[in-house]
Amino acid sequence: MNVLDKIKNRGKSIKFEQIAVEWLEMKRMTIKQSTYYKYAYCIDKYLKNELGKLKRRKLEKYNYNELTNKLTKELSSKTVKEILNVLKSILKYANQRYNMNINLDLIISPKVRSKEIKVLSNKEVNKLEKYCLEENSLKSLGILICLNTGLRIGEICALKWADIDFEKKLINIKKTLQRVYTTEKKTRIILDSSKTDSSIRAIPMSDKIYHVLKGVSKRQEPEFFFLTGSKYQFIEPRSYQNMFKRILKESKVKEYNFHVLRHTFATNCIKVGMDIKSLSEILGHASVDVTLNRYVHSSYEMKKKYLEKL
Repeated sequence: MNVLDKIKNRGKSIKFEQIAVEWLEMKRMTIKQSTYYKYAYCIDKYLKNELGKLKRRKLEKYNYNELTNKLTKELSSKTVKEILNVLKSILKYANQRYNMNINLDLIISPKVRSKEIKVLSNKEVNKLEKYCLEENSLKSLGILICLNTGLRIGEICALKWADIDFEKKLINIKKTLQRVYTTEKKTRIILDSSKTDSSIRAIPMSDKIYHVLKGVSKRQEPEFFFLTGSKYQFIEPRSYQNMFKRILKESKVKEYNFHVLRHTFATNCIKVGMDIKSLSEILGHASVDVTLNRYVHSSYEMKKKYLEKL
């Protein structure tokens, strides 16, 4: 029996759930802990029941688009696409490890429609900033930081006073804090390295933010979490989102998701003429294309302005 036949025989009786475990352990060496839990949850929640017991022959003949249709009835297109990305990676591993013949090109992902980005108006920004400065609590100042730096909610929750360099006027983003699923019924908080290598970055502080934070910093220790002023106590994103909604209500601004602060910051940077490369680095995007596709949309007035010059 040649080597190829041995590989085929080895994979003949193996089940999808076993392949998924192998794949997950292989990935564990190269991904963050939070990403590992995300993949594990995806497999347990959405793939194991449907595919878990299937062996080689059935995996090769299976119509994976039936699974796509089933998932699309229950979940958003974005979530389905993420699940299918995990599935395709597992099946690619099966093709390579066990010489299976699964045509990944036949697995069609649903089209994800881009949502309209919501931003705060200038009037809403002024109301929110005024409220945060007057309240002057660490939690309200966290809102002010995000509005003026574009930090993600997990990044502000993980921020410590040691990450703020007053000498160089920089905020160093190294960690993110998030709640992840470990099983279908359990979750845990993970304080992990930032989303991607590009997410680890240093953001310059404006004079406004510098002076506000400098005054408060005298009462803080380097290892304290920024939002709590405590070494051991932190605020998780879900709780901070609820606090944000309360602050919006008290400042008489309509309800938004926390991410509106990041969108508003990015949009205002574009308006004042910041170059896309600099903005992309401040936001911690993986590439300039992400920033361009998300935030740079020429208006009717801008198009008309240039056409009139022809």
